[in-house]
Amino acid sequence: MLNDPKNYKENVTAYQPKIPYFMNCLNAFWVGGLISLIGQGIQTFYMYFFHFSKQAAGNPTVATLILISALMTGFGVYDKVAKFAGAGTIVPVTGFANSITSSALEHKSEGIVLGIATNLFQLAGEVIVFGVVSAAVLGILRLFIEQIF
Repeated sequence: MLNDPKNYKENVTAYQPKIPYFMNCLNAFWVGGLISLIGQGIQTFYMYFFHFSKQAAGNPTVATLILISALMTGFGVYDKVAKFAGAGTIVPVTGFANSITSSALEHKSEGIVLGIATNLFQLAGEVIVFGVVSAAVLGILRLFIEQIF
């Protein structure tokens, strides 16, 4: 019987939809690769048309990817792509831009200062803190290793 408390766990697992792990990984892989391919195309564009060096073209490439993902978030397209691709859209810098833009859009009705500015890094703050702390720890570790050897 479905309502039997003794068999509840078996009933839940029997009627729960199966998660397509392989397809989720495959979609994340190719969409993340497509984002990287677009980034490489943008970098090549800056190198060819603006005569930037490979290193100098990196910053405007990242800024362009952030702008594109922020616009896609504003138009509601990025969420549909992220729902399909999962981590393939979260891991690149575009996922960081999406988290900041979505927080800003969510709290815009509360005003610029108390809404947008206060909650802008609500989702992305952890990423920034982890990045800064891990960079500092690795920098100190590298300093000690270089001093020893």
